Amino acid sequence: MTMDVREIYVTALKNTHAVEMQALQIMERQVERLERYPEMEQALRRHIEETHGQRQRLEEALQSLGDSPSALKEGFLGFVGNMMALGHTPAQDEILKNTYANHAFENFEIAAYESLLTISDAAGQQGHRSAFEQSLKEEQAMADAVRKLIRPITERYLSLTVSGAKADR
Repeated sequence: MTMDVREIYVTALKNTHAVEMQALQIMERQVERLERYPEMEQALRRHIEETHGQRQRLEEALQSLGDSPSALKEGFLGFVGNMMALGHTPAQDEILKNTYANHAFENFEIAAYESLLTISDAAGQQGHRSAFEQSLKEEQAMADAVRKLIRPITERYLSLTVSGAKADR
């Protein structure tokens, strides 16, 4: 079965929208649990708001093509996001594992938006290009913010753990 570039573009929009659902589930579960790492909580809360805007931009692009997000992909990746977020909860170093995973996931989203921009160009769909470029910049900023938090979070985790305090989240 062959697909034309427009169909590939629609699929990419739906996939990216579902990835943003997964990101929301991950971040929202982490924010609910964070206790000792306010800088990560602040970054996550800011990016949760940005992610709602990213999903809206993707929905507008889909609507302009007479389509809508995939309920199946949304449901599945939302479930996966919840499971990913819960996966680190029993770990004594939950905050470290979540920080690594957040950095990796932001870079995954960067790749998704770079791919989406390439596909939109190939499909001749420049109407939402600036919106997707904004989303890409937000993902890049969040990846950078998380990267910059690795050291201070690790230092706080070490300090709390060595002193016998609860340090997991």
